[in-house]
Amino acid sequence: MHENELKYFKEILLARKEQIEKNLNGVAEELEALRNVEMNDDGDYAAVSSDNIVDSAIGTQQESELAEIEIALVKISQGTYGICEMCEEEIGFARLKVKPHARYCIDCREIAEKNQ
Repeated sequence: MHENELKYFKEILLARKEQIEKNLNGVAEELEALRNVEMNDDGDYAAVSSDNIVDSAIGTQQESELAEIEIALVKISQGTYGICEMCEEEIGFARLKVKPHARYCIDCREIAEKNQ
């Protein structure tokens, strides 16, 4: 992979990392605020519970993505970014453009998903 391509993906990864961290901090602040809200009836409790479940699911997904981004940034610094962890072939530029923290090429991704 060319140096300018690595720079391009590093910038994308860092921007996404910053956005996720902002989102996670915002969710944490919202959850803290909800803990301090007085519930007047079952409807209030149901609405807050529903929001908590959704926020928790989104937070979990974003924490997972953040971990994958961290791995990708380490790979950039080690010179192994864009190499499939399974077959050790280059991951296509188009795939990395869609998912810059991809760990597998398209073919190996299908195999990895089936094994999970």
